[in-house]
Amino acid sequence: AAMYSAAAASPPRRDFISVTVSPEEAVGAGGYNNSKAWRRRSYWRKWKQLSRLQRSVILFLFAFVAGCGVISYTSMGEQWKSLTEKSLDDQRTETAIRGLKLANPAVLPAPQKADANLGDYPELSSQKLPKPPHVRRGPLNLQLKPPRRDVRLKSRRDTSRVVEEPVQADEEKTEKSVISWRGAVIEPDQSTEPPSSKMKEPEKPSSVEAEDQKEPVPINERQMAVIEAFRHAWKGYKDFAWGHDELKPLSKSYSEWFGLGLTLIDALDTMWILGLKEEFEEARKWVANELVFDKNVDVNLFESTIRILGGLLSTYHLSGDSLFLEKAKDLGNRLMPAFKTPSKIPYSDVNIGRGTAHPPRWTSDSTVAEVTSVQLEFRELSRLTGDEKFQKAVDEVMKHVHTLSGKNDGLVPMFINTNSGQFTHLGVYTLGARADSYYEYLLKQWIQGGKKENELLEDYMRAIEGVKKHLLQRSQPKQLTFVGELAHGHFSAKMDHLVCFLPGTLALGAHNGLSADHMKLAEALIETCYQMYAQVETGLSPEIVHFNLHAPKDHKDVEIKPADRHNLLRPETVESLFYMYRFTGDKKYQDWGWEILQNFNKYTRVPTGGYTSINNVQNPSNPEPRDKMESFFLGETLKYMFLLFSDDIDLINLDKYVFSTEAHPLPIWVPE
Repeated sequence: AAMYSAAAASPPRRDFISVTVSPEEAVGAGGYNNSKAWRRRSYWRKWKQLSRLQRSVILFLFAFVAGCGVISYTSMGEQWKSLTEKSLDDQRTETAIRGLKLANPAVLPAPQKADANLGDYPELSSQKLPKPPHVRRGPLNLQLKPPRRDVRLKSRRDTSRVVEEPVQADEEKTEKSVISWRGAVIEPDQSTEPPSSKMKEPEKPSSVEAEDQKEPVPINERQMAVIEAFRHAWKGYKDFAWGHDELKPLSKSYSEWFGLGLTLIDALDTMWILGLKEEFEEARKWVANELVFDKNVDVNLFESTIRILGGLLSTYHLSGDSLFLEKAKDLGNRLMPAFKTPSKIPYSDVNIGRGTAHPPRWTSDSTVAEVTSVQLEFRELSRLTGDEKFQKAVDEVMKHVHTLSGKNDGLVPMFINTNSGQFTHLGVYTLGARADSYYEYLLKQWIQGGKKENELLEDYMRAIEGVKKHLLQRSQPKQLTFVGELAHGHFSAKMDHLVCFLPGTLALGAHNGLSADHMKLAEALIETCYQMYAQVETGLSPEIVHFNLHAPKDHKDVEIKPADRHNLLRPETVESLFYMYRFTGDKKYQDWGWEILQNFNKYTRVPTGGYTSINNVQNPSNPEPRDKMESFFLGETLKYMFLLFSDDIDLINLDKYVFSTEAHPLPIWVPE
């Protein structure tokens, strides 16, 4: 028991062995030391332990991944290069026009005061307006580069679309883009130096030295008659509608559309061109002190652009007064919400005070003419202000419409949806209301931009071919060439007075190097437009005529329906007469215009001031006045009358200016 107790009390026994190895011995023995050399030998040992099949599979996978990597790198490199080049091209395209500026901004000399004692029409004074010996009416020598005359035309019978091809030019053998369309080859103007990529503020307009001016062209009696007519219209507006949109001359009151002085602003550049200095200065004071755009009112994008924005821009160019540019910039910014749509096709209406836009209450459509006829004005606003957003917005609309289906040989439907961006009401084609100025602005944008935007020319040329193919007919018995309408394959011999813009546009295109056939068609169509006046009892055209396709010799070519026999003092025929006389020098166009002015005075003049639209052009004894003078009578009709009767080709030189659809002249861009 004692022995057991003693053994139990002793501590337990622990056996272990302690070994000490020096680092040198460990290394010499080849042990693990976490060195790179040791790890490489370990990996190699593991690799050798793999079977031959396993090693083959791994090598194959490595080779496959490496090959895919090389292919992917090459493909992505090419894509990146393509995207980079495309981006650079887009930048060049975008900056090409932004870099353009006028060689010398267009400024007309301060308007000369017209004779204040002309008396009432028709007893007009034959005395010429006094002018200083070295000051002339119309633009000074503006140093604007006119379109080059070396436009090359050659026959291409088999060409059915616009194409581009390189040509060797001059001794440097530089390539230029050539556009060909059904017999016409147009070589767009190219600057010798690339345009600046930076949009610049306009230089302060400056006059030209007297020795650089040619002798003034005297104002003739017919121009004096236009001045008297304008003053009579202006008297009614000043007395009864000052600062309001439109005059109601019979009731001696006014009508309001936007509440922005439409008539006054529309007529600013007309007053400058006619030399009505006192009237102009009075109107300028109203613009400076009373014209405010910060008001809660809905305006139509198209109408406010062509009448107000265009009028302000044109007046800025003619007068050099920065007040008008500042007002134009303010309005342009307030109209921009119209372009915030899913399709970038603008809404028709904008609240310029709240900054909101919306389509009409009854539809989500806009008319094609409206969304494609604000471009001249917005593009010019970008060029003047240096803010590219205005031009970018309207250029996107044109590029979108260029790609749309639903056209018929270049002819477009009348409506386009602001949500989908697609044409609606397909199958109806007209050059009248809701489509007319789309075709006009295709050509005029091409001219404005220096003849470089080929898509615009392509669409214009294709559309004119579509007109020839689908809409042209001849009437009976005088074989008058007219432009009808097409509705779902059925031709209608209906022609709006609005279509009478087309002869002038065709002549303008021919003047700028397009097919000579366009001028021939213009001559035929202007004869028709004149007959729309001459064959009517009052000598004034109705809003719409229908042509007889089968009629005996003792019948008239035109028929007028009761709903269409009103006259709104429209300018389109006088506009085309101006272009035709300016390009041909044929005096008959002046004579036709003189007849129209006399009939306006006979049937639409209101004794207390102003002119009125009439309801019935077929009743000389009672033309049924409508008690409204549209703003375009002063902004367009009388302006074109005055220019038509002038023999001074530098009074708004058509190689230096392009007229908007509201007759506001804007400068043609020249490379810096």
